[in-house]
Amino acid sequence: MRIGILSDCTGVPAKTIRYYESVGLIPRADRHENGYRSYAKRDVDILLFIQRSRSLGFSVKKVGELLALWYDSNRSSSSVKALATSHIHEIEGKITELQGLRATLIDLTERCHGDDRPDCPILDNLAERVG
Repeated sequence: MRIGILSDCTGVPAKTIRYYESVGLIPRADRHENGYRSYAKRDVDILLFIQRSRSLGFSVKKVGELLALWYDSNRSSSSVKALATSHIHEIEGKITELQGLRATLIDLTERCHGDDRPDCPILDNLAERVG
C-alpha cells in the first residue's frame, strides 16, 4: 500500500510516517520503479503501536526501546515494566512541576487587581531577574 493509504489506516500523517522511517522506528519501505513507497500490513501494526506509545507520552527514543522489546520474543516482561515505571516517574515529575507553575500563576493572578491601574504583579514577576 502507498503512504496515503497507510496514513488513512493509522491516522498518522504521511510526513510523520516519513520521519519515523528516517529515524528507524519503522523499516524503510520498499520502493516501486516509480519511486513510490510501498508498505505492508505489518507497517500498519507498527504505526498503531507507535501512535499508542506516543499518545501515552513516550519519547521517540523510548518508543524505539519499546519496539525493540515488542519485536524480541525472548524479552522479559520485567524489562517492559521497568521502562514503563521509569516513564511514570518522569510523568510524576512533570505533574509536580506543572502544579508548581499552576500555584505560582494562581498566586500572581490573585494579587493582580485586574483593573485600570498600570501596576501588575504578573508583569513584575515576569520581569524579575533570576539569580
